[in-house]
Amino acid sequence: MNAPLPPAEELALIDRELVQLDSRRLYLLARRDWLLRLLQQPGPAPVPWGAAVPGAHGAPGGPAKDASAPGAQNVLLTLGAVLLAVAALAFTLVSWGSMGIAGRSAVLSVVTAAALGAPVVLLRRGLRSTAESVAAVGLLLTVLDAYAVYAVGLPDTDGTAYAAGAAAVLAAAWAGYGSALRGLRLPLPAAVLAAQLPLPLAAAAADAGATGLGWALLVTAALDAALALRLRMAAVPAVLLGSAALLTGVARSWSADSAGGALAPAALLLAVAALGVAVAWREPRAWGAAVAGAVAAVVAVGGVARPELTGSVREAAWTVVVHLLVGLPLLAAVRVSALPRGVRRGLAGGGALVGAAGALVAGSAAAVAFLAPVRVLGEVWGAGSPAAMPYAPVAAVPVALLMTAGAAWWLSRALGRSEGTVVAVVLAWAGLVTAPVLLGLPMAVVLVAQLAVTAAVGVLALRAPGRGIRIAAAVCAAAGAAGVSVGALDGRAATFAVWGLLGAGCAAGAAYGPASRPVRSGAGVCAVGYATGLLVAASAAAELPVSRWSLPVLAVPALVAALGPRLGVVRTPVEIAAACSVVPALAFAAGSPTMLALVLALAGVVCAGAAVRPERRTAGWAAGALFTAATWVRLAEAGVTAPEAYTLPVTAAALVVGVLRRRRDPGASSWTAYGPGLAATLLPSLVAAWGDPGWLRPLLLGVSALAVTLAGARWRLQAPLLLGGAVLAAVGLHELAPYVAQVAGALPRWVPPALAGLLLLVVGATYEKRLRDARRLRDAIARLG
Repeated sequence: MNAPLPPAEELALIDRELVQLDSRRLYLLARRDWLLRLLQQPGPAPVPWGAAVPGAHGAPGGPAKDASAPGAQNVLLTLGAVLLAVAALAFTLVSWGSMGIAGRSAVLSVVTAAALGAPVVLLRRGLRSTAESVAAVGLLLTVLDAYAVYAVGLPDTDGTAYAAGAAAVLAAAWAGYGSALRGLRLPLPAAVLAAQLPLPLAAAAADAGATGLGWALLVTAALDAALALRLRMAAVPAVLLGSAALLTGVARSWSADSAGGALAPAALLLAVAALGVAVAWREPRAWGAAVAGAVAAVVAVGGVARPELTGSVREAAWTVVVHLLVGLPLLAAVRVSALPRGVRRGLAGGGALVGAAGALVAGSAAAVAFLAPVRVLGEVWGAGSPAAMPYAPVAAVPVALLMTAGAAWWLSRALGRSEGTVVAVVLAWAGLVTAPVLLGLPMAVVLVAQLAVTAAVGVLALRAPGRGIRIAAAVCAAAGAAGVSVGALDGRAATFAVWGLLGAGCAAGAAYGPASRPVRSGAGVCAVGYATGLLVAASAAAELPVSRWSLPVLAVPALVAALGPRLGVVRTPVEIAAACSVVPALAFAAGSPTMLALVLALAGVVCAGAAVRPERRTAGWAAGALFTAATWVRLAEAGVTAPEAYTLPVTAAALVVGVLRRRRDPGASSWTAYGPGLAATLLPSLVAAWGDPGWLRPLLLGVSALAVTLAGARWRLQAPLLLGGAVLAAVGLHELAPYVAQVAGALPRWVPPALAGLLLLVVGATYEKRLRDARRLRDAIARLG
């Protein structure tokens, strides 16, 4: 083979061509993969691989666009339509008078026809957005045409009546226009909006009154509801106008002066009810219409009876009962399978809404009656007769509460849900516990009846199967017990009888094993509270001084501490409640230091007795604190001001405890065993010594601190060594302070800075050795006990 090039050059050329071929092969493989992905994914074809994107930064297409073409088009069309509308208004209102009748009519007619006809051509060419804008201008021009006809041809016609007729004509014309041009979206909503005006405006023009206006609103809402089956946009005005008709009927019904005057609003409300049920019958998802219809029917019937029951507060309350008698039977719709689901749900919801409103109104009156006995707190065990009720007895309130309770219970059973039963328990309790007060019965009868209701609901809290029912019954029982307890303060005999029965009942509930633990615990706490209250009442009845009331109260924590483990699962909450009863005992004894010290000491004895049991060892700390407080009160009463008299007993007791702790647990830290006891005396004495000008206290404190320090060094205990040494150094500094001050005053002023500088130089020169000595001292202290 003859080669025109030398072998070396030809080899280099071949190598370069092979490299180019490899690069071309890689490019073609990548191009092939991109084409395969392009064929597999749907949608418009992407930009060719490797080509520059038009419009991207740095690409030949130019800078990126901030707005898309359709968005810019819509903005331009909207601005154009607005400008045309403004021009039309200016022409009609400003330039109208400068032209003749023929010219004005011709201009508006030609412009309106052009604006309404142009969308036909535009839609054929696919310019939908432009067609919408021009059509909007055309619809506005029709309104101006109607105004022009009124201003020129019918100036003496009633404006409201003409507006009603014009709205009807425009609604029909716009509806036809929109039906003819299906590509336009604006005419049909505009027609629906215009169709809301004719009947209300006609009623206003005819002076039909509020009821007539309500009928107009209702008929319009009915037409909207029928239209909503084909056009969903009509559902919104149907809801709004139907609600307006309902509110109009309710307002007229409640403001009627007689049953005859309430008949016309009742007819309107019944028509609203029929419309609501019909809508829910046709469209199950619109069950809210049936709710409104049910409420309208209840108000219609109750409104006829209302004027005959408003002679007084007592009679007005029966209006609630009448509405409940009409509304609560609607709950039975949940069992009528022949009705559509939407109607059943709506009627039952309306009945539930009426029941909730009735319960709210009756419950507010019941709350006033329930809180009425609070007036007794102004004069406990008063000698006069009970104050008169601030309102007349109203039997309708408990009747309404019991009716709603029964309805809630029935609905709960019908639906298989427990929430209704919980509501029924609360409502029934509220009705029964306030019935004696609202019926105006004597106070004795009221207390007996409320005790019986409280006992019944308490038993329900103990034995009810459901957790929610138990909690609701327990809350009702607690509230009832509080109410009857306050009411019983009106007389001494009533206080002892009611509080004794309630305390016994709570104790029995706490001992009832099958009941839930929270309910039993609550009953036990209440039993402790009633026992405390009875002892206070007995002390007051015996006319003892207030400071001595605390001694009988201490019997409660003593009894609880004695029972101890026999209390079972309620032991902890009962013991906490018993401990809280010590607070009023201390408050009663606060006026007498001698009695206060005695009460503190007795409370300490109770805690010490409880601490005997292994599981209540922590009560020993409370006992020590109480004994200490009792000692301090006695010392303060005796006029003792030396701090050591207060702290030394604490130190002695704490050191004994520390010694026992170290014997039982040799690994216990000396800070835990001896630190608190030593600090209790050394630190207060040190503070007193610094302010004592005499020599005896610093001497005794220094000797004591020296002994503590030597003891810590002897037995290698860290706490005594450091505490004793620190106090000893402080005492020494206190004794040397006057002399140091004298020497410092006699020295020239340059001497202290010079000495400080010299000290720094020495420390710096021997830094490493001092640091090593400090580490050795730290390790030696750490090795102490």
